[in-house]
Amino acid sequence: MSNQSAESRRHRVVVIGSGFGGLFGTQALEKADVEITMIARTTHHLFQPLLYQVATGILSVGDIAPATRLVLRKQKNTQVLLGDVQKIDLEAKTVTSQFLERITVTPYDSLIVAAGAGQSYFGNDHFSEFAPGMKTVDDALELRGRILGAFEQAELSDDPEERARLLTFVVVGAGPTGVELAGQIAELSHRTLSGAFRNIDPRDARVILLDGANDVLPVYGGKLSRKAAEQLEKLGTDIQLGAMVVDVDVDGLVVKDKDGTERRIESQCKVWSAGVQASPLGKQIANQSEAEVDRAGRLMVNPDLSVPGHPDVFVIGDMMSLDNLPGLAQVAMQGGKYAAKQIKAGLQGQKPEDRPPFRYFDKGSMATISRFSAVAKVGKLEISGFVGWVAWLVVHLMYLVGFRSRLSTILSWTVTFLGRGRAQMASTEQWVFARNAMEQLERHERERETSASEPQRKAAG
Repeated sequence: MSNQSAESRRHRVVVIGSGFGGLFGTQALEKADVEITMIARTTHHLFQPLLYQVATGILSVGDIAPATRLVLRKQKNTQVLLGDVQKIDLEAKTVTSQFLERITVTPYDSLIVAAGAGQSYFGNDHFSEFAPGMKTVDDALELRGRILGAFEQAELSDDPEERARLLTFVVVGAGPTGVELAGQIAELSHRTLSGAFRNIDPRDARVILLDGANDVLPVYGGKLSRKAAEQLEKLGTDIQLGAMVVDVDVDGLVVKDKDGTERRIESQCKVWSAGVQASPLGKQIANQSEAEVDRAGRLMVNPDLSVPGHPDVFVIGDMMSLDNLPGLAQVAMQGGKYAAKQIKAGLQGQKPEDRPPFRYFDKGSMATISRFSAVAKVGKLEISGFVGWVAWLVVHLMYLVGFRSRLSTILSWTVTFLGRGRAQMASTEQWVFARNAMEQLERHERERETSASEPQRKAAG
């Protein structure tokens, strides 16, 4: 075990997470008289809203996931540590993280927790084996392998029923991620892969979008929801609303409709985008403080984003619950900047009780449906179609980190949207099965450790 020195001349700020909240909070402290330690599970900053484009072959991983160390290398007051945070000790003011077998304990004076959220299967975590989510680079690469692999398997099959199952793609969840992914799978089959096979016609692929709600993009509602549904249907997407998934297996899934009847959909390739669950660090903090967590595991914070009873700890982004704020990148960005501002004010003598409350400035939300079509809502202004799509392009380019990422993204979008090609169509069997293999190894390791400790427990008993 290594233990970083508890003595420091400067105020020590620890940032957990390299996502939007963590990165923007860290960068906002660049000129502050502090020492920053960012602890992250991955080596990269992920632009999560474009993950679906990695999954469907439009963008490369490097376009949306630059190395965090390189992004922050000019920020001299910042150190980046790779590790999975295992424990936050509010009393000792330390963060314990682990990378492989190495344990690191990092002390802090101020803490920004921006560990984000993972996919939620609403208590049915076993669904993840057959319907991966869309939260990480690994998820996107696995899904790309599953999508392209389904077409390859269909090409080899002579059985019409098997082909139909292989060419049926089901997206669970009609929020922005689900809508964008369904639209791109439809375009992939109708444009990019058209004419590339000899025994099948990729245009025969069936894309199903499922959701228990009554609308596509329910957060938009009204006209924009209807326009999004109409555009998806033009692409051939089968939209099935009021449908709850009650079981998933390797060959398909079972759906319960509003009238209570259950039916089965045969499909090899399924993707889950129906819900999120905040990092378990939220519950860990709640157990040590006066705070509570909501049903999604988000920590209920004070108006200044601090943990009740711990003004030196800020929880931001998808981990915090405040005023029904949505789980959007903008909320995390603004939360990170706000937390940094309060830390700097504290160094100038401001007391926690004098902090102004966090005010979220809603810059709007948007989702792309297909090539040349998107919906956007900024305040009362609603935009759709080509104008919405252009706005979507501009906004996403603005928030991509790094000039090189923006340039390569523009080139990839030009090839994809003006032509039929996609530059990132490689996939491997390992991408598809590596996650399950790793989980199996971890399970075997846990079973081995349990078996090894059993004689000791019996002897102690």
